[in-house]
Amino acid sequence: MTPVELSRTVLHAVRRAVDAGELSVAVPARAVVAPPGPGGCGDYATNIALQLARPAGQPPRRVAEVLRPYLVDVDGITDVVLTGPGFLNISLHGTAPAVLVEEILRHGPRYGYGYGHGCADGTGRESGRIVRLHCPHELRAVVVAEAAARVLRSQGVRVRTSCAAPLAPAWTAVLGVRVDAEGPAPADLPVNVRPVPAPADPLPLGRDAGRWALLHPAGHDRPRIGDEHLRQREGNPLFRVRYAHARTRALSRNAADLRFAAEPGPMAGGTAQELVAALAGHPRVLAAAAAHRAPDRLARHLVTVADAALPFLPTVLPRGGEKPSAAHRARLALAEAVGAVLAGGLSLLGIDAPDHL
Repeated sequence: MTPVELSRTVLHAVRRAVDAGELSVAVPARAVVAPPGPGGCGDYATNIALQLARPAGQPPRRVAEVLRPYLVDVDGITDVVLTGPGFLNISLHGTAPAVLVEEILRHGPRYGYGYGHGCADGTGRESGRIVRLHCPHELRAVVVAEAAARVLRSQGVRVRTSCAAPLAPAWTAVLGVRVDAEGPAPADLPVNVRPVPAPADPLPLGRDAGRWALLHPAGHDRPRIGDEHLRQREGNPLFRVRYAHARTRALSRNAADLRFAAEPGPMAGGTAQELVAALAGHPRVLAAAAAHRAPDRLARHLVTVADAALPFLPTVLPRGGEKPSAAHRARLALAEAVGAVLAGGLSLLGIDAPDHL
């Protein structure tokens, strides 16, 4: 079950409770689902009970208790746990590979976008306010703030970025960084993006390697600035991510030469299962990266996807005298889904996803 489908399922549960006379409310237009916040559990959480409590004239936890049975009996949901004032924490069965691949290919590089529906604080509470990211005049802080803003916007959050002083022209020319405002911020806007500064100038690495060097480590870790980010070797995580993407594009070209196309279908094998699990987690990673203003989570997830994909990709095309079969078409669809996720993630980090490498 995808996050969009889960959101619809939550709304259907509300509708069933209303039809049964257990709740007297207007069914809302949408239900927010997001990764569980502190104290939560399962795969996703929703604040729908808190949203409906006032119009229902009941405490949020009581509304959650009413809705729980209508969610537990849905195919694809294994458990629903109530936490806090009335959050519903939902655990899911594993998503069927063909369904997941169809979902990814339908959305392309934007797979995982918008599932947070404006949740900026990681608790599932919807926020219509503008999130303001203010950073000091330091290159890594500016790059992290800009990438965090991209990820937040992918989740439907309105963001405004600012830096304490005008950006150095070379920062924009080489790394492509920009902010919405430059100069001292209002007194009510403290610096709220302050990663450990880079120990050396990343500009000689160029745009892609320079941005990766600053974004891949967690904000509290000191980044390594060296030519290891430029090496086209397996030991370089950026190379593995970009190489995996380029391989998926090459497979699509080769399949076209063999006159067969991608078609999602059943998957088998441990390697594919590991890869499917990594792809299924992409929306959750995006939502968590947005909630924590942590683009490094996305960068490390892309490495996970690439590392799961690289052993699988050689199995996609027919070998020897084989003719393309349904299994080949299904594996090609999975490979193209990998390419979409890697391209979308790299784009959010401001890094190019090459078709050839």
